[in-house]
This record gives sequence, structure tokens and C-alpha cells, in this order.
Amino acid sequence: MEFNLADLFESVADRVPDAPAVVAGDRRLTFAQLDDRANRLAHHLAAGGIGPHDFVGLHLVNGTEYLEGMLACFKLRAVPVNVNWRYVEAELRHLYDDAGLIGLLYHRQFSDAVGSALPAMTEDRVVLEVDDGTDATGPGQDYETALDAASPDRSSVARTADDLYCVYTGGTTGMPKGVLWRHEDIFFAAMGGGDPMQFGNVIGAPDELPDRVLDPGLAALPVPPLMHASAQWLAFHTLFGGGKLVLLPGRRFDPATTWRLVAEESVNILVIVGDAMARPLLDALEADERVDPSSLMALGSGGAILSPSTKELLHARFPDLVVVDAFGASETGQLGGSPPADDPFGAPRLTVDERTAVFDDQLQPVERGSGAVGRLARGGRVPLRYHGDAAKSAATFVEVDGVRWSLPGDEARVETDGTIVVLGRSAQCINTGGEKVYVEEVESALKGHPDVADLVIVGAADERWGQRVVAVVEPRAGRTPDLGALRDYGRVRLASYKLPTRIATVEHIVRQPSGKPDYRWAATAAEASDCWSR
Repeated sequence: MEFNLADLFESVADRVPDAPAVVAGDRRLTFAQLDDRANRLAHHLAAGGIGPHDFVGLHLVNGTEYLEGMLACFKLRAVPVNVNWRYVEAELRHLYDDAGLIGLLYHRQFSDAVGSALPAMTEDRVVLEVDDGTDATGPGQDYETALDAASPDRSSVARTADDLYCVYTGGTTGMPKGVLWRHEDIFFAAMGGGDPMQFGNVIGAPDELPDRVLDPGLAALPVPPLMHASAQWLAFHTLFGGGKLVLLPGRRFDPATTWRLVAEESVNILVIVGDAMARPLLDALEADERVDPSSLMALGSGGAILSPSTKELLHARFPDLVVVDAFGASETGQLGGSPPADDPFGAPRLTVDERTAVFDDQLQPVERGSGAVGRLARGGRVPLRYHGDAAKSAATFVEVDGVRWSLPGDEARVETDGTIVVLGRSAQCINTGGEKVYVEEVESALKGHPDVADLVIVGAADERWGQRVVAVVEPRAGRTPDLGALRDYGRVRLASYKLPTRIATVEHIVRQPSGKPDYRWAATAAEASDCWSR
């Protein structure tokens, strides 16, 4: 056995066949049942000609079918591809064509979108439709019928640690692009490495994994949908530890449903995305005192750090809860990086080591304590490339002194003690009068204002300064955000040039299904707003 995701899953399923593996709506599967359904799907896909290195799209909302699709592909050495169901026709056509999809699984509610994008796929294809109760009809064969007719036996394909895992990312600043990983590398970089408690004690050989299975396993609930990397990584981290994965149904984040599932399924680990999810969750919990969330042990936030005020509210409600800000990217895997306790407003912090560095434009390490801003770099277990994009791959995955590094697009500086301060994505950096403003830093500092329900920072064109800082604000019910008060609130932690000079109020902040800000929407909303405050 190698560090192959299918082999690893099967070894856990053999160790705890009757343990609960996944809960999705009304369907509950044990490890043996999940393995059985994935085997059947693998045989159906193989009968349609799908094999090693073929790409299969998963145009699905949360459900057991998502995990079945991923596992079936891994069993065949095929490559599952996450399809963002918010994409419009042009984005879908690009993804279908860019990935060269040979197979597709989709929920019936997406029939129209699939039909419009299907011409971008090869005519020799396997398409399966998952019944979700909607009346739409599409071009695919019925999913359950296909599984019923297929063999439950495991695939005999010989797998390797070099088999491919792919996650498509982007769509906020450009067309989506596929990041390709080796199975072994993504297992250690993002899926726990066989350490279910994340104590840094990873396994040394694949056959050690079954011995790490917890009894009973931990129950985890990712609020972001499985079409996002962070949710996939938590899902497999949970399954590899013999735990139970609990999935939110539907397409929208529902705080009340989240707490109901936490209580009913005794969820131990909850993963969210920043204040945009944490605040509604706290409000919903306060509104319904009947909910019992006492099983919760840890809450992780990925994609956006929690504001200090939100952390205070969480600790007040859950004194013993472990609250963790996670930091990572599709191009790096999990990096860690909570702000320090003495500076909770601060940016994520990492440490310079053999796998983490900050490079200047000449790919030389930035001098400690110099104040110079460079590019965050991750070495060691990093992706192979972007699928079908040699130029982007060459710019992102570089070799320095014989070591491969990934440059995910974040800017950072290195303190005298070797601490790396992550400033934010260069793509969202605002240049105002020659000064750089990192939107994540400003958002973190201002979200705790009592008049703010949610907030996104963007840059707006300005004749004098090049760009000005604009706060797109969703007010709390009955509140009216005031620019002066917001600036005063942030002035304690931020230089004045970083503070917004305008506010655009909106009814609701639009975010991606992962919870991350949709900066393209926010920029448009800011420019179009007739609710400017100066």
C-alpha cells in the first residue's frame, strides 16, 4: 500500500466498517456502505471508459454523492474536479473545457446550467444525474439506477502515491484554474497526515493509518460546501481518523440548521469562514436556548480570521472551546497561523523554517527585521502545477537552490525573531497615495464595530490618490453606520491612511459559498452605491 487516498480510505473502512462515516440529510452511511457505493460508482465510470488521469466533474451540492464521486475517481486513478455551482455559463464552459472533462455528476437542479456547458465536454462522456426532488430534467443517466446495476467489488487498479488530486480555484479575479497535487503530498499538506488530533505526530508508513483510528471517532461539520478545498480537506481528515462527517444540506448557510446538526450529531469540530459565519451563528444560538451545543470541542475559521470582538463572544459563550484561525491556500495546503494573543487584531503569523519563507522579487529570502515586504513561499510538499497553464505554473511554482516552492500570492514581512506576518493577497491590495493597504487587515479591525453586521474593504479609483479605501457595509438591524465613528473605532489599531474614507451601505454582503468575500461584487457595489457617506 502507498500513500494513495483510495488505499488509505479502504484501510480505515476495513478497520471500522460499521462506524458512522457520513450524515447528509436523511442519508446515513457507515464506512462499509460508503465504500460499497463508491465501488459501484467506480465500476460504472470504468465501464464508460474512464480510467487513470481522466477528469470527472462534480457539479453537486453537499451530499454523500460528493464523497462517493471523489472516492470512486481515486479508486480508478481518475481525477475528481470540483465545480462551483455559482459559476455562470462562461465560467462553466471554461472549466469543463479546461479540465477536459470525460465524466460528470450533477444534481438535477443544475440541469439548465449543465445543458448549456455540456458542449464543452467531449462527446464520448459519462454523465450521471442525481435526483434532488426538483422537476428539471437533464441529459444524464439516473445516478441510483447506475449504482444499483454495478458491482460492489473494489477496483483492481494498482494505485500509486503519484496519482492526482485536483482542486479548481479562482473565479473572483479571473477564470478558474486547476491546482494539481500528488496524493501523498496533499495527504500530508492538508488532510492531517494520519494525525486525527493534529498534534504533529504524522504517520511514517501507510499501513500505520488504521492504528490511528479513534474509538469513537470525532464528528466534524464543515460549513463551507464540499466544492471548496477547505471542506474537502476536513472531510478526508475526519474520515482518515475514523470520524463522522456531518454535511449541511442545501445551497445556503443556515445558522439554525447548523446548530441543530451540532446538537443532534454531537459534533466535536465546526469549521466556518470568519465573522460572516460566526456572528450569525452566535445570534442564532442566543435566539434559541433549547439547542445544546455542549459536544463542541473546537471551532476553526479558514479563509478569513475572526475579529477580536467575535473571539471574545465565542469564549464568553464557550469558555473551554478551542478557537483556531487557520491559514492556507489551494497552492500550499494548510499553513496554520493564528494572530498572537497579545495582538488579536493582527494578521496571521507563521515562522520561518525549512518549508516557510518570504522571498523578494529575485527569489532571495527577505532579511529579518528589515520591514521589507516580499512574497510568502511554501516549500516541501507543494502542488505539481496548474492544469494546462505552463506560464502560471512557472510563475507560482519555482525552484530555489534545488528546492521547489509555491508562491500563493500573499505578501508578507519577516520580523527580527523570524516571525512571518502575512499581510494579504496582492490582488486585493489597495494603493492609496503610494501606501499599500491590505484589505484583510482593515476588515479584521473594523468588523467588531457595533453597527456592523458584515463588512468588505475595496479600493475605488481616485484622481488624486490613485485609489481610496472604501468600506462596503451591511448594517446591523436598526443601526446606521457612521464614517467618523468607524474611523475612530479603527484608529486605535490602524494608521489613518488605512481607514476608509467612504462607506457604501448594502442590504446584504455577497460572499462565495465558502464564506470568502466576493471582491468583484463588492467593487461593483461600491461604485454603484447611492448611499455614500463621506
